[in-house]
Parts: sequence; structure tokens; C-alpha cells
Amino acid sequence: MATDLEPIRGQLIEKVLSVRRCAAVVKGGRRFSFTALVVVGDGMGKVGWGYGKANEVPPAVAKAIKDGMRRMKPVTVIDGTIPHKVWGEFGAAKVVLIPAGPGTGVIAGAAVRAVCEAAGIKNILTKSYGNTNPINLVKATMNALEQLRSRAEVERLRGTSLA
Repeated sequence: MATDLEPIRGQLIEKVLSVRRCAAVVKGGRRFSFTALVVVGDGMGKVGWGYGKANEVPPAVAKAIKDGMRRMKPVTVIDGTIPHKVWGEFGAAKVVLIPAGPGTGVIAGAAVRAVCEAAGIKNILTKSYGNTNPINLVKATMNALEQLRSRAEVERLRGTSLA
């Protein structure tokens, strides 16, 4: 039996972060459209985010999930945490991700938490600065996760040992 954080192999974690409604005033009244922000991950080091727009909520969420699966990127996760401290920025949103020891859990706000849990990160400390827009926070978190490098990867890139 798998929990929300431990998916069965091949299954994806999908978290809907926000659904927003927009109204266009037309001759017969108001016409509503909806947008959805979704984070998609496999819980084993791959995560992506998607944004979908439609005239109803379910199609907007479906489009966002499809977009998120298309944008999935690998993330370096070592023993349930990240290898080193990293800053991510997008626009005015800034996020700092700090590795944490076992048993700490995911200490983060809603947007950053969704990205970390979908990526399979179980222990992490985070702090966000500046803009609190969920879309910008998700993009800043993804920016930070893309900067992560494992020790072996750094050694390979530098062509030396980091003993």
C-alpha cells in the first residue's frame, strides 16, 4: 500500500497548487475561464510543473498535468535530502534550500513543499524571500533544484578527486 509520498513504480504524484478563475464580460453576462497550476513528480528524483487554461476546472487540471509531465527534469536526491545548500531565483521570488538530517521532514511553504515532495525529497529546510506568488515560487524552486550537483558529478566535471 503506497502513501501519497511513496508512489508505486511508474505512478506519478500530482499536486494541484492553485486554481484561479478569470471573468470576461460579454454581451450576455460573464464568461468564466480557469487556470490550474500543478506539480508532477515520480517521487524518485524527477519533477516538473505545469500550467493549464480551459473553460472548466477539470480540463484545466488535465492540461496542466500533461504540461508538467512534458517539463519533468531529473533532480539530485541523496538519502532523502539534497547534497548541498542552494539558492533559486525567478523574478522577485527567491528560495533557499538547505539539506537536513533524517527525521526532519519537509519544512516548507505550500508551493515549495509540493515540488520537494513530488521530487522525492523527504528531509529539507527551506525559506522563501520576496514574491509569494505560487507560480514564481515553483519556478524558483525548480531553478534551485536544477543547480544541484552530486559529489561524483562535480569530481567528473573537474577531472579531480574531492577527498
